[in-house]
Amino acid sequence: MPSNTGPSIDTITEGGRVTQVGEGQEAEETSPAVVTLGAPTVGELLAERYELAEHINNDSAGRLVWRGVDVVLRRPVAVVLRYPGGDSATEMLQAAVAASRVIHPNLVGVYDAIDEDDRAYVVREWVDGQSLREMVTADGPLDPARATAIGNAVASALAAVHATGMVHGNIHPGTVMISDDGRVVVADARTDGADSQENDLRAVGGVLYYALTGHWPHGEAPLHGATAGHGRAALPDAVRDSAGGIAAPRQVRAGVPAYLDDLTMDLLDPEIAPPSSDVLSAELSRLDIPADEQFLEQAGPLRFTADPGEEPSPLAAAGGRKVALGVAGLLAVALVGLFIGINVLGGGDGGDKEPVSQPSSSAPATGGGSAEPAAPAARKLTIQDVRIIDPKSKDRAEVRDAEKVIDGDDEDGWETQTYKNNGKFGGLKDGMGIWIDLGAPHTVKSLQATLSSGGAAAELRTGPPGVTGDFPSTSKGDGQLVAAYPSVIGQPFESSDSGTNMIFNGFDPARKYQYLLFWITELPEKDSGGWKLGVQEITVQGS
Repeated sequence: MPSNTGPSIDTITEGGRVTQVGEGQEAEETSPAVVTLGAPTVGELLAERYELAEHINNDSAGRLVWRGVDVVLRRPVAVVLRYPGGDSATEMLQAAVAASRVIHPNLVGVYDAIDEDDRAYVVREWVDGQSLREMVTADGPLDPARATAIGNAVASALAAVHATGMVHGNIHPGTVMISDDGRVVVADARTDGADSQENDLRAVGGVLYYALTGHWPHGEAPLHGATAGHGRAALPDAVRDSAGGIAAPRQVRAGVPAYLDDLTMDLLDPEIAPPSSDVLSAELSRLDIPADEQFLEQAGPLRFTADPGEEPSPLAAAGGRKVALGVAGLLAVALVGLFIGINVLGGGDGGDKEPVSQPSSSAPATGGGSAEPAAPAARKLTIQDVRIIDPKSKDRAEVRDAEKVIDGDDEDGWETQTYKNNGKFGGLKDGMGIWIDLGAPHTVKSLQATLSSGGAAAELRTGPPGVTGDFPSTSKGDGQLVAAYPSVIGQPFESSDSGTNMIFNGFDPARKYQYLLFWITELPEKDSGGWKLGVQEITVQGS
């Protein structure tokens, strides 16, 4: 983990495949040229052992990065040189010495550090593969299981670093690398004392967020004091509301389990103290299990099968209040056949809140005392009927094709007309909606609307208990229906923070719902001009 005195990324291309050396970020395009007069040459042997094979790059910190070969062990190595050496290389060499003391499969190995006065160099592991940033840029966000596995590897590496009292200080999608054989390694640590272990843990939340969404929650600003370079600024910023708050992963992309979504957001929340790195590593390791042994619901809690003797999660074992333990106080952890969800219950006169596990119908709870049965597993509910609601319509042309939003085909949906002047339906109406009838009352967990494009604004409404959808399908009847559905469920999506998937939570678990109204308040602008939106599919999860 050599010191990083500036942003850098060092790569070469072999047959179209990028080969990562281990520097986390690109050199800035405005970086001054590195003076290489008298610099090493191809074929030169350093320390009578490391043969230089190819000059890869110069980074903005003034280091020359080479691919080399250890002629004694006959293995490829990365050689990072500073010319000249001496005082200018002190921090680089000290960082290498410190890093060499931490040996872990998820850390880039450091083999040697030598100062010859006219030049100094660090020899370390060569990694063939790509950074997380390159992987997501090329292939899009990762599935939840893959993102969890990468988060687990990063947290495990940090646990090893933190156990020595050191700080990594430079965790981001450019320093997290995935080798061609699937190994995840962390590179390019800083040892300048400008960071903290807590910030390392917050950065794990950032890595998870990026892996799940393709967006970086820290914007273009430097992460925890690191120098902001070209590479980091190129990361897409997170979707934000008008106050600057970031959208949760489940609001950006469908299919992110609630448990993983909450864990990620808790790590990013400055008001919630994160757990220690070893506790976080243990929790992510417990979640990082083979795909055929886990069940991921599209819009519900993350559930796992477990052996009868499985120990409780270390986060649950830690106990305590939400503010005191951060993620630990929010995550309710299953023991035997239990599913994992958020269920923080009050306890005691002192106001402390302890996480309480809910038993499933297939296994008894442990720990003594009576326990309430868990809610049935969420499933996709059948939508009995849908109808387009348009109180200000004249020709009723836009109320056709409502059935396309529940036909199971994301490619063919209902769409509005194209409006001119602005996204508020051209100033002609307050909104349009889709009324949903579930056929019977249900406990509802979430509703997902898949849209033709991002940039729309919408909210989910319902009426008081007893209110139905028995209104005539006319402009007047639609107006009466909208007036009868005043209650907003969860948080509305604003045009500035909505993607192509809107997932509404916030349903009252003590109430059953049959009728819902997906109400659109603003349309996205089309590239060809005008404002228009298509609703491709609506699905509801519940029991």
